[in-house]
Amino acid sequence: MSAPKSNLEALPRSIQFVLLLGFVALAAFPFVGSEFYQQMVARMMILAIFAMSLDLLQGVTGLVSLGHAAYFGLGGYALALMSSDNGPVSLWWTLPAAVAVAGLFALVIGFFVVRTRGIYFIMVTMAFAQMLFFLVFDNKELNFLGLLPLRLGGSDGVYINFKPDAALFDLENKKVFYYFVLACLVLVYVFLRRLLWSPFGRALAGIRVNEHRMRAVGFGSFSYKLTAFTLAGALAGLAGYLWGAQTGFVNPELMGFHMSAHAIMMVILGGMGNFAGAIVGAFAFEFMLELFKDLPTVGGFRLGKHWQLWMGLFIVAVIIFAPRGLLGLMERFGRKGADHE
Repeated sequence: MSAPKSNLEALPRSIQFVLLLGFVALAAFPFVGSEFYQQMVARMMILAIFAMSLDLLQGVTGLVSLGHAAYFGLGGYALALMSSDNGPVSLWWTLPAAVAVAGLFALVIGFFVVRTRGIYFIMVTMAFAQMLFFLVFDNKELNFLGLLPLRLGGSDGVYINFKPDAALFDLENKKVFYYFVLACLVLVYVFLRRLLWSPFGRALAGIRVNEHRMRAVGFGSFSYKLTAFTLAGALAGLAGYLWGAQTGFVNPELMGFHMSAHAIMMVILGGMGNFAGAIVGAFAFEFMLELFKDLPTVGGFRLGKHWQLWMGLFIVAVIIFAPRGLLGLMERFGRKGADHE
């Protein structure tokens, strides 16, 4: 019996070529784009990592989480709490520590969450995320069990005055930081694609298709789903760390429901289950968001003010006319072009 396939799991050559062109464009962009647009594209790449982490759950394993932003925010807050007002902290221990913190929270929460299914899973993930959100939102400083006080900043958030010190390269240089984020994006994508075709990834895909059958043939679905949940949380923490390092600021909104919803829309928009779709969806979502916000005023009606309406209509149109996402649409046109040749 062949292994169950996700949407466009085996990427056609046309899509591989487009992805290669996209990588070349990203690598060359700092030489042609202004500093403002460099930072915008870097933010898109960070969100693409975040979207890929969710796609591991949603597209590969079939677990729809409405609380995934909690781990994104935890990564950013971990950097803020480890940072100093007197100088930068080392990248080489703060980055693994932030990823570990997000992964540990995902492991603990996942131990309870993955026991549920369907709508219950969705609601429980959102409930845990909201608990973390209000814990941060309502406390400017948290002193748990008499340990070191945690400066959370409450609803005002926390500033990160210095980018982490990498020693070998200067992350304060915006072009260097851009390429560091690009390297992280490529490494996460390669890692997840390799994971997708590993025995572990095959088991996750099988759980998505028919969990009862996988359990019947001897796979422990609980352990597989918990591992996927933990890994997805850790990768979301990586994205949150990079977000905090770039913006120099973290606040509770990074953990909020809206951030989780944005990630879900990115994954759906690009196409689920292959990780390339998450990258395409993140870039498309952010590009359209900026485009709709900059719409002009027509006849006294401020089109840009209602960007959420246009974004909603755009996503509905994509779901209706391209149910497999933008990547599936690209694959369809590429196949038609090959047929005409």
